Amino acid sequence: MKGDKVVRAIRGAIQVAANDRDSILSGTTELVTAVMERNQLTTDDVISVIFTCTLDLTAEFPALAARKLGFHDVPLICSTEIDVPGSMPRVVRLMAHVATDKPRQEIQHVYLRGAAALRVDIAQ
Repeated sequence: MKGDKVVRAIRGAIQVAANDRDSILSGTTELVTAVMERNQLTTDDVISVIFTCTLDLTAEFPALAARKLGFHDVPLICSTEIDVPGSMPRVVRLMAHVATDKPRQEIQHVYLRGAAALRVDIAQ
């Protein structure tokens, strides 16, 4: 039925400047904010978010940035990305599961800063 909400996954990534708390939190804040704005979401629409970091980012949990943005009762988890030789350094990725009435082709995936090169096929 038209207008019914379904579960969609939204991908995103950002390359941060350094392995320090401020860089990780500000970069993650920028990424989460862009995902929410571009997809016209509120925290009530978000089911869960999985964050990953490359192995060189250890100074802070990216989920803390989402908590500071109001994701208080949204399940969040952080993990490390697999360490593929030659992969881009200092990247925070997310996969957000959301309830939306948008069709899959209208979902806006967000790749910021250097991470835009990771998915030129879907980056907005």
